[in-house]
Amino acid sequence: MSRYRDVVLFVVLAAVWGSAFLAIKEGVEVVPPVLFAALRYDIAGVIMLAYAAWRVDHWIPSGRGEWALIAAGATLMIAAYHALLFVGETDPAVTSAVAAVLVALSPVLTTGFSRLLVPDNPVTPATVAGTLLALVGVAVLVRPDPANLLAGGAVAKTLVFLAAASFALGSVLTKVPDAELPIETMQAWSMTGGALIMHGISLGLGETQTFGVEWTTTALWSLAYLSLAASALGFLLYFYLLERLGPIEINMVSYVAPIFAALAGWAIRGEVPTAYTVVGFLVIFAGFALVKRDALREEVASLQRSLSS
Repeated sequence: MSRYRDVVLFVVLAAVWGSAFLAIKEGVEVVPPVLFAALRYDIAGVIMLAYAAWRVDHWIPSGRGEWALIAAGATLMIAAYHALLFVGETDPAVTSAVAAVLVALSPVLTTGFSRLLVPDNPVTPATVAGTLLALVGVAVLVRPDPANLLAGGAVAKTLVFLAAASFALGSVLTKVPDAELPIETMQAWSMTGGALIMHGISLGLGETQTFGVEWTTTALWSLAYLSLAASALGFLLYFYLLERLGPIEINMVSYVAPIFAALAGWAIRGEVPTAYTVVGFLVIFAGFALVKRDALREEVASLQRSLSS
């Protein structure tokens, strides 16, 4: 029974995170993108800090090593990732599905960065081949025109790709062996710090600030959905499933979320995924499967044992 519950919660998480790309599209049409991302994590950060204080004993970082982890998470996994993603989604060429597929590259890049930066994880031919294959999938999605590199949303799609790379690099840098934090503490303080960084970026870009924005009902609903559902509820589900399923299975949510992103974009905005989007997704997933082939094989064998017992 618990296995079915985990499956249901996994699908709910994929649906919540997948439809978040639509909420971003709706919001950045009204609110300046970096400001919108900062406001999202103003709210989510406060909620997650309260949750961390209730859930774990060590909810306040201490020492240079722990605050360095928070700085890496806040800068790369929250501020850089979301600022680039939100700005990228202002381009009509970056549909909800395209953004979700490009973000699905993160698990592959995480493995690549880990192999390069962590001595205990040597680079293997499969890692190189899988990463290159995933990058081919990105090229299929972006399809840059050499005659006009600004056409077809190539710049915006590249920004989303850089967002995925930033998140992947942050994932590796926050797992250094000499300092560890509970994941709840890590996420809560990274969200709060990332929000502050994005407010600084927003001011530096000259974006209209909160009281100068003409908020619409759609923008308010989008902010509420991103803060409460995609961030607060989404990460609570993630924490629970991470303990239940492990890191390999929970990473698969990145490859289910684009399906819900495409469905939400089609239902609300009439966005129809192109053949390039589908092919790019399949190629990126093939790269992930190649990089994680041993772990996936073990997961399949474990699932078969649990079903037969």
